[in-house]
Amino acid sequence: MTSIRRYLNVTLVGVLLVVMGLAVTAAYLITRHEMEEIFDAQLSLQARVVSALVDTETTPQRYEAIAEQLSQPGHFARWYGQTGSLLDKIGHPRRYVHEEGMLSLGFWDAEQRPILMGPRWHGDDEAFPAPHDVGYRWQRFDGHRWRVFSMPIEGGRWLSVGLREAFQNELSNKVAIGNFVPLLLALPILIWLIARLIRRGLKPIDHLSRQVETRDEKDLRPIAVAVPRELQTLRGELNDFIARLGQTLERERRFTADAAHELRTPLAAMKIHLDNARYGEPGALDKAYNGVERLQRVVEQLLLLARLEFHQERPASQTTSLPALVMDLAADLWPLAESRQQTLEIAESDPVSVSGNLTELEILVRNLMDNALRYTPEGGEVVVAMGIENRHPWLTIADSGPGIPEALLDAVTQRFQRASDQRISGSGLGLAIAVEIAQRQQLTMTLANREAGGLEVRLDWMEPVA
Repeated sequence: MTSIRRYLNVTLVGVLLVVMGLAVTAAYLITRHEMEEIFDAQLSLQARVVSALVDTETTPQRYEAIAEQLSQPGHFARWYGQTGSLLDKIGHPRRYVHEEGMLSLGFWDAEQRPILMGPRWHGDDEAFPAPHDVGYRWQRFDGHRWRVFSMPIEGGRWLSVGLREAFQNELSNKVAIGNFVPLLLALPILIWLIARLIRRGLKPIDHLSRQVETRDEKDLRPIAVAVPRELQTLRGELNDFIARLGQTLERERRFTADAAHELRTPLAAMKIHLDNARYGEPGALDKAYNGVERLQRVVEQLLLLARLEFHQERPASQTTSLPALVMDLAADLWPLAESRQQTLEIAESDPVSVSGNLTELEILVRNLMDNALRYTPEGGEVVVAMGIENRHPWLTIADSGPGIPEALLDAVTQRFQRASDQRISGSGLGLAIAVEIAQRQQLTMTLANREAGGLEVRLDWMEPVA
């Protein structure tokens, strides 16, 4: 469909023409049927009237007088008992209306021999076929088709009165044309009205299109133009799309700003360390190497956070053994704990199965365990425990580090917010990533300082176990 307006114009005009054609055809057929019934009634009535004009005692002069009255210019009636020509007797017969030529009648005796034939029902050597049954019939004679009513009369004779079919067709055509011509004359007006109504009906679409067309990429305001009920869903979807587009652009801007903000400092520090190394400062290369490691971690976490934000749909879930997942991650992080003489303890628990995306759950728990190990001093301990409470799984990661000041507990989950201990290398993105994944996996993450010192992070699954 290239154009709704063109489609509607063509379709409605086509439907209008079809409806007009059907209406005219129906009027023609109905009119023809009704006229046939009326003409049949007139034929029977005329036959009854004419039958009263003749009887067994009708004289030849009476038949001759009837033939004279039935004669028309160029077409004479014929009484088969006459002597001589009617033309010599009546001269020029009179016809009052042209349609008289469409009617005729005839009389037959008991032996089916013609007695009197009206105009057009006889020839030099033939006459209209005699009737055999009472009632209506169609009869072809001398190249014309006639509607005939026949009835017996006194003395075993027969009378038929007929109407030429062409007369009925002519009247039916006139009625059909009479119905069609006004419609044909009104057709241009109807087409003009249809075009105007369609144009007016599509104006809200034009207004909505102009609202979108005139905007640039920075104009992300909702569309507020009034639209009819049929377009309200489309307007709502467009506004939802604009809102999602605004969120996407905002995430892009935020990601760009975050990356620029966080990468500027380690890059500047690396440049200083490398400059110092060029001039022979001892330990400058080690400091530069540590800066590269920090920069690598920042980039990895930025990319991970961006991937989580730009893929808003919830990933596929699967049932996972939580103890097995924690054990695998503990094995990966054990070298880090061993290098700092830390204790990484996994508390015994009953089998716990959780529902969620395995990849994101691994990232979440790894980040929390990694943060705990990094902020726990050398020789400290990190304890991971898990279980089920009221059919809801839970997991805690407790460390023996310095903890977080109460005033910063809510702020540390935001980007680039770190605890007060700035001696630990980090970017301030680990907990932000954890919060993002927890929301996607429908988990509740809680941070609290331990009475014995350190920080405890608790994850609670909202979905109960089966």
